[in-house]
Amino acid sequence: MGKFFLGIVATLVVEGLIVAFIVLSGPISMRADMQPSALETNAAMRMVDANVGRNAPNVPNPVSNSDANLVAGATLYLNNCALCHGDPVHPQSRLADTMYPPPPQFMTDAADMKDNENYYIVVHGIRWTGMPGWKNALTDQQIWEVVGFLSHMGNLPPAAKAVFNSH
Repeated sequence: MGKFFLGIVATLVVEGLIVAFIVLSGPISMRADMQPSALETNAAMRMVDANVGRNAPNVPNPVSNSDANLVAGATLYLNNCALCHGDPVHPQSRLADTMYPPPPQFMTDAADMKDNENYYIVVHGIRWTGMPGWKNALTDQQIWEVVGFLSHMGNLPPAAKAVFNSH
């Protein structure tokens, strides 16, 4: 029985040394202008989804989806988010192909996370991507306005649609 546990410990130590060698010797490229492997992409997105699902506060959007708030959200999106996530003039963001993982392009792939999850991502950002945390740049009200806009992008009232399409 003791040899069995010793074998497990030895296996874990060898695996740890292999991982340390890979991490410290640099064979995995960290270039932002190079497509990551399918394994890396799949693992990273699963980690993001699991982490956001676990840590996002379970609260509804406290900002109403009034025309004024959706107009404000559209303006904030155009000024702060469109460069990476696209807009009606540039449905494929000019930066999308220069970032890995590429940011979601909301003109062709609508934001499909719950409001509380989008809120969490906008507030905190996502490590090792180009997504910054906006908690020090936008107010909580503004973040919720953007979140409301994201969830209504495909069905905006005329005033918000006019602002969004005027860019």
